[in-house]
Amino acid sequence: MMKDALFGGVNAAVLTPMRADLSVDLDRMASHCRWLLANGCNNLGVLGTTGEANSIGIGERLDTLAGLVARGIPAAKMMPGTGVAALTDSVLLTRQAAELGCRGALLLPPFYYKNPTEDGLFAYFSEVIDRVGSDIKYYLYNFPQQSAVPFSVDLIGRLLKAFPGTLKGVKDSSGNYDNGRAYVENFARDGFEVYAGDDTLLRPLLLLGSAGCITAAANVNSPIAAQVYANWNNDAGARMHETLSATRKAIVAAPAPIPALKALMARHTGDAAWHCMRPPHLKLTGEQQAKLFAAFDACGVELAQAA
Repeated sequence: MMKDALFGGVNAAVLTPMRADLSVDLDRMASHCRWLLANGCNNLGVLGTTGEANSIGIGERLDTLAGLVARGIPAAKMMPGTGVAALTDSVLLTRQAAELGCRGALLLPPFYYKNPTEDGLFAYFSEVIDRVGSDIKYYLYNFPQQSAVPFSVDLIGRLLKAFPGTLKGVKDSSGNYDNGRAYVENFARDGFEVYAGDDTLLRPLLLLGSAGCITAAANVNSPIAAQVYANWNNDAGARMHETLSATRKAIVAAPAPIPALKALMARHTGDAAWHCMRPPHLKLTGEQQAKLFAAFDACGVELAQAA
């Protein structure tokens, strides 16, 4: 396990609560962030895939991050997603994160144009870093199933050489152990932080020298993930990792993870407003919820009630 990583440990890819009119509910989001920090999370990945960020406009995203800070969520504990298809919007979002005091930002690649060259990707990230500066650390978001733009070892190596100490890490949501291992084995010894985006890979990658995880399921399994992280190199951690992996599998077995997680949050909090989300995501049917709850409860996880 990597020690002294900026975002080392368990990071939730935080859900974005919404009102019935589909506007962001900042009060409930801040409350959820506080619950996560009190229940196993070291830091918070806000405005990422799980947070429906690509369904949220640029102005709304600026207001959301500023609104969380205004409500007492420490900027230093947040790694906001700031990478979008438009270069200037990525710069705008990342600059705001730096000005608010966030220590790192998570950047998707420019995902609209398919099969970009590595020279093109290098130019894109170079422009963002050059325009924003080094007051914030940059984390790459490798999620080829959604973005269709993977980060190769060669590209990361090239960016690290150009921006040493500024390009700080990667969230690997490929779900591929060999891919995560390649990142760790090539770069972790130089302080490059590799975060598993899949709970089932948290302990296997920690054993190689990764920094932790940034996962969607941490919205509901963060206490278990924290136990795995604390016991990464012993039998207790191995046993807890089986439970952690089971919770992940229960969630991804549902038709879509965001509606599934919001259904679990609605049940956990007793607040039906958690079912609100922006199309094309839709609330799970009663039958789908019943299957999800049965599978999740079979994992034996009991969550502390939110304040």
